[in-house]
Amino acid sequence: MAVVAFQGELGAYGDEAVRARFGPSVEPYPCKSFADLFEAVASGRVDYGLAPVENSQAGSINDVYDLLRQHDLYVAGEVLHPVNHALLALPGQTLADIRRVISHPQALAQCDRFLRELGVEVVATYDTAGSAKLIREEGLTGVAAVAGLGAAERYGLAVLAESIQTIKDNVTRFVQLQRAPAPREEGPQKTMLFFAVAHQPGSLYQALGALARRNINLLKLESRPSRNRPWEYVFYLDFEGHRDDEPVREALAELAQYTNFCKVLGSFRRATPQA
Repeated sequence: MAVVAFQGELGAYGDEAVRARFGPSVEPYPCKSFADLFEAVASGRVDYGLAPVENSQAGSINDVYDLLRQHDLYVAGEVLHPVNHALLALPGQTLADIRRVISHPQALAQCDRFLRELGVEVVATYDTAGSAKLIREEGLTGVAAVAGLGAAERYGLAVLAESIQTIKDNVTRFVQLQRAPAPREEGPQKTMLFFAVAHQPGSLYQALGALARRNINLLKLESRPSRNRPWEYVFYLDFEGHRDDEPVREALAELAQYTNFCKVLGSFRRATPQA
């Protein structure tokens, strides 16, 4: 049985994504923080990790991108997990009773319109399901959590409203972390890497040109502070193709000429949105 780390409490979206990716026989391993998740995988306490890297509404999860650079782990796959937020409270509570709403900052951001119209105090916590658990364990009245229906069932909370996210088609992309590269699977391929370039005009243009000249489709470009020098950045790329494909091999060889360092996080089968 595979043991898979995720951030949050049982019943969180990460827990749901783990079961969707690995099946019902998996053993989910809750972690308090993203840093704890990465450490659990790197240390060998778990077989794999599943970490969110971006949400279709709220954007990239910067802490995870930074941790990808700090740990010597591989990205071996991805899963696109639908997120349907609900407002949960103790049984007997109504919308009129709610004065405060708690949840993970990403979940709160994804429900900003509903929460503004509700006119409540919004307080960020470390987890969606953890917020639901807190309300149940401490018997908090006048407080609701933004979390999934699975958290409502697990912690015995009432559902005051469903599908409260601002954009209804709300999806989070999770990546699978492990200590070794993934074997190639059939299907469309994706490669993730990060690099740094010289802080001078045209350096990023030259680096990206290695892909453009080979008609390699760029799927995502993300920048994060380098932490070594102020106002210099590390760039994360997602693009179509596997590192063993000839055009990608050539592009990576050319990319090395224009970068100060470059690391391939992984090549793996690309997830496709559910119809």
